Amino acid sequence: MESAAAQETRDAEAPRPSAPPPSPAEPPAAPRARPRLVFRTQLAHGSPTGKIEGFTNVRELYAKIAEAFGIAPTEILFCTLNSHKVDMQKLLGGQIGLEDFIFAHVRGETKEVEVTKTEDALGLTITDNGAGYAFIKRIKEGSIINRIQAVCVGDSIEAINDHSIVGCRHYEVAKMLRELPKSQPFTLRLVQPKRAFDMIGQRSRGSKCPMEAKVTSGRETLRLRSGGAASLEEVPSEFEEEASRRVDDLLESYMGIRDPELASTMVDTSKKTLSVQEFAHRLDSVLGEFAFPDEFVVEVWAAIGEAREACG
Repeated sequence: MESAAAQETRDAEAPRPSAPPPSPAEPPAAPRARPRLVFRTQLAHGSPTGKIEGFTNVRELYAKIAEAFGIAPTEILFCTLNSHKVDMQKLLGGQIGLEDFIFAHVRGETKEVEVTKTEDALGLTITDNGAGYAFIKRIKEGSIINRIQAVCVGDSIEAINDHSIVGCRHYEVAKMLRELPKSQPFTLRLVQPKRAFDMIGQRSRGSKCPMEAKVTSGRETLRLRSGGAASLEEVPSEFEEEASRRVDDLLESYMGIRDPELASTMVDTSKKTLSVQEFAHRLDSVLGEFAFPDEFVVEVWAAIGEAREACG
């Protein structure tokens, strides 16, 4: 009979079953694929529909549209969304809805007008396309410019007294116009958008066409920046939209410009600050070239606070 010690010795010498091989490590999760964003576009005065993609800022957007239609990017004055009309309420600003239809307004006739500045304000609101052209976004009723029928909303300002302003930002053009001396005539060289036969009555907003209803849906928009790459973002909240609208109104009253992208940037900057002093400091670091006066910054801070209260 085998002793217990011998049995233990034999068991120790017997080969032990090998341990199962370690399971391979889980592969890292694949990064979320960036959605392919394709937008439909037409020339506002009439053209076939083109498709564009792959742009990361405003200048690249214009280059893609130009490539689609075989024109130079400098031919494009501005773009509107979901309407071929010169409708400043539908001007392409800092954001494009993922289903928005882009209409490009290109250079039409050039015209020169002589203006005599009999008052401090001409009655113009200036904006720009983010790619070198400043143009007229609004004409105030009863103003000096309102009495000159040849000047229309949507006209690009190409030169003041034969001095080219192509490449200037809207606030620079507005400053030049403010600083013109009173009682002295000056000349504006304007370029109007090329228009189809039905695009008349440019001075007043026409009735809304059923085919021009906004088609944006979904929860995301493509946000364009004049500097830096575009980004896919959530649709602005009620507070962000209301605050940006109020800031844009202040930009018009103080500086004679309208710029939804600039207004949105100022609202975004305010979210990171707790006081008007900190807000002013951040604005200087982000938007120092505008040299906003202190009283304007205080009003912007107050307007953003009022928007926050109004939206709960």
